[in-house]
Amino acid sequence: MSKKKTQPPAYSDGLTVSSEARPTAIAAQVANLVGWNRWREFAGLKADATFLWPRWLVLRAVGFVYIFIFSGIIIYGQALLGPHGIVPLAEFFQQLRSQLPGTFEALSEAPSLFWLSSDPAMISVLAWGGLMAAIALVLNLWPRLSLLACWVFFLSFASTWRVFSPAQLDNLMLEVALLCIPFAPAGLRPGLGEKSPPRPITLFMVRWLLFRVMFEAGIVKLAAGDPHWRDFTAMEVMYETSPFPTIFGYWDHHLPHAYHLFEIALTFAAELSAPLLAVWGGRKGRWFAFFTWTALQAGIQLTSNFGWLNTASIGLGLLLLDDQMLAAAAARLRLSRLNTLLSTTLPAVPRAQPSTWRHNALTGVLWLHFAFTLVFLAKACGVKPATMPSFITEPVKLISGFRSANEFSLYAAFDPIRYQVEFEGSNDGGRTWRNYEYRYLPQRPDDIAPFIAPHFARFDATLQIAVLNGRKTPLIPVVASHLLTRNPLIIALFQRDPFPDRPPTIIRMRGYRLSFTSLAENQRTGRFWRKEFAGDYVPAIYLNDRGEIASFDLTHADEALRGGHPSEAIALLEQQFKIGNLEAGFRLAEILARGLGGRSQPSAALAILQDLERRGEPGATHNLGACYEFGIGSPIDYSRAAAAYRLAADRGYLLSLYSLGALHAQDKINPRKDIAGLSFLFEAISQARGSDPASHFVREDQAGHVNRLKARMSAEAIAEAEVQAGFTTPKRRKP
Repeated sequence: MSKKKTQPPAYSDGLTVSSEARPTAIAAQVANLVGWNRWREFAGLKADATFLWPRWLVLRAVGFVYIFIFSGIIIYGQALLGPHGIVPLAEFFQQLRSQLPGTFEALSEAPSLFWLSSDPAMISVLAWGGLMAAIALVLNLWPRLSLLACWVFFLSFASTWRVFSPAQLDNLMLEVALLCIPFAPAGLRPGLGEKSPPRPITLFMVRWLLFRVMFEAGIVKLAAGDPHWRDFTAMEVMYETSPFPTIFGYWDHHLPHAYHLFEIALTFAAELSAPLLAVWGGRKGRWFAFFTWTALQAGIQLTSNFGWLNTASIGLGLLLLDDQMLAAAAARLRLSRLNTLLSTTLPAVPRAQPSTWRHNALTGVLWLHFAFTLVFLAKACGVKPATMPSFITEPVKLISGFRSANEFSLYAAFDPIRYQVEFEGSNDGGRTWRNYEYRYLPQRPDDIAPFIAPHFARFDATLQIAVLNGRKTPLIPVVASHLLTRNPLIIALFQRDPFPDRPPTIIRMRGYRLSFTSLAENQRTGRFWRKEFAGDYVPAIYLNDRGEIASFDLTHADEALRGGHPSEAIALLEQQFKIGNLEAGFRLAEILARGLGGRSQPSAALAILQDLERRGEPGATHNLGACYEFGIGSPIDYSRAAAAYRLAADRGYLLSLYSLGALHAQDKINPRKDIAGLSFLFEAISQARGSDPASHFVREDQAGHVNRLKARMSAEAIAEAEVQAGFTTPKRRKP
C-alpha cells in the first residue's frame, strides 16, 4: 500500500512553498501585511527604480523658486532691514545682545551672516549672492554648493526680519534647500548625475518632507477643530480672506456649494489620502498622489496668490515619481521621442555603496533630523508639546532658530472676516485725505489682485496678516511714522506717493472689513468688494509745532468731562479738532447735541457734522441722517435722512444700511417699498460679521424690523428681497 504524498500548503501569492521555506514566506507575508515592503519602496529601496530625472526636475524647480525669493529680497531688503528701514538690523542685534548676552544663545536664536556686518552693502551682497546661487542651481552649476549658498543666505534674512518672515513660506524653502544638499548630485557640471545617484536615505528624507507637507496640512485641519472644515463651509470664506484673491478666486467664491464640497473633497484627498497612498500604494498610489496634489496646488495658486508656496509644493510633488514611471507615462502617451530620451539615459540600478565615515555621519544627521520632525508631526496630530518628554522637545527648541525642521499647518483655522488697515494722509489739517495705495492688496471696491504668484508681496502680505481680526501690532504705527517723515524707501513700497506737492502733516490708520460683492452687483457696478468702515485702528499721528511726531489723544478731554468740567472738555476738544483730530469733532458734536454740562446746542452740533461730512467722514454722513430723521438741529425730513443713509452706506457704513431699512419698516418712506427695505436689512445683517457693537446691534435686530416687514409681505416678495440683497438662501446670511 503506497503512502499518499502530502502537498505543501499553497499561499495567496500562488507559490508552492516547501516546509523549509515556510518561515521565510511567512516573514514576507507579515512584511507585506504591515506595509514594510511598500515603505521600503517609498524610501527608494525598490530594486528596479532610479530617480535621476525626478531629481533633475525638482532641483530646477527649487532654483526657480529661489530666484523669486531673492528677487523679492532685492526689492524689499533695504526698506525692511536697512538702517532707515522698518525693522533695522542694527536695532535687532542690539536688542538681541541685551536679551541674550551669551554668544551661543544669540547665534542659535538668529543664525545669520549679518552678525559680521549689518551695513546696507551686506544686505545687497547677500541678496545678489543668493540670486546668483539660485541661477546657478537652475543652470545645474555645482548644485550642492549652490543649494548651500541659498540656504545660508536666505536663513540670514529669515532669522532677522522678524514679523516680515511668515513661517510657512520661508521655513518650507529653508528645509527644502537643506535636505536637497545631500540629495543633489556632486560635481561642478553633473548633468543628470548618473555618477552620483541619490542615496536611499537622502531620497527618503526629501520624500518624507513632502509627506509631512501634505499630511500635516490635512490632519491639522481636523485636529485644530475649526468649524469651517467640519461643516464644509471652508471654501465659502477661504477666497475672500486670502491675502491676494484673483479674479478666479472671486468667481470660485460664487460657485454653488456643491462645487465647494468637491473642493473640500479634493483638499482632503490630496492632503490625507494621497500621502498615505504615496507610501503604501505603490506606483499607482504615487500617480494618484501626484495628480491630486498638483491639481490642488495649481487651483490654489490660480485663485489665491500664496507666493511661492504652491509652486514649491508642485515641484516637490515630482519626488513621488521615478525614472521608470516617467518613461512608462511617455510610452502610454505615445510621446516616442520623450520615451526614447528617458529610456536611453536611464542608468543601471546602482549597487549598494560601501559604508564610509562620511556616509555614516550623513545618515546619522539625517535620522536625527527625522526624529526632530516627528515632534511636529505629533503636534499636527493634536499632541500638545507640554505632554512630550523634555529630552525630545528641548533639542527641537535649540535648533528652532535654523528653521529647517518645521511644522506645516496652513489654513488650520479661518478668520471668517477680511480685515485690513489702510493709511491716509492729510496736508491741510484734516480737511481732505489721500490714500496710500497698496501695490497688491485690494483697496478700491473695483480692484482685484493680479496674478503675482510665485512672487510673494512680502510687505503687503505682512500688513494683512499682522492685523487679522483687528489685533493690534506696533508695525502699523511704525509704517505710518515713516510715511509722515517722508522716508522714500517706505513710500516706494506703495503704488505711488499721494503727496508730490506738499508733504502730509497727519497720517491716520483706518480699519475696514471687506467682503465680496454678489455677481449681480459686480455686473451692475463693476465692484468686487463691499468695504465697511470699521473705525480707526489706532489714533492718528501728526507733526506738532516742534516738528515732532505726536499721537492724537483725547484723554485729557475725557478726564475733564468725567470730572464735571464740560467747558474745559469742550475747549480741549475744539483745540484737537482744529489741528485735525476728527474724532474730537464727533465728541464735540455729541456733547453739544446732548447738552452735557449745559443746554443743548443742536444747530452747532449739526454744523460740526456737516463740516465732518465735507471731510469725507461716513460716520458724519450717518449722523446727519439721524439728525434729519429725528429733527436734531433741523426739521424732520425723511427723504433727506434716506439720502444721507444711502450715501453713508455706499461709503461702507454698516449702521446706515440698517437705518435705511428701518425707515422702510417704519413706513417713513412714501410710497411704501417693502422689498427694498427688507433687502437693505438682509444686506446689513449679512455684512454684520464683526465683533464690534454696531455689528452686534444690526445682527440682533432688537427692534424687529425684519419680522415687521416679513409679516406684511408675500413669500414671492421676500424671495425677491433676498435676490436684491445678493443671496438666495438663508445660509448665506449667517454672520
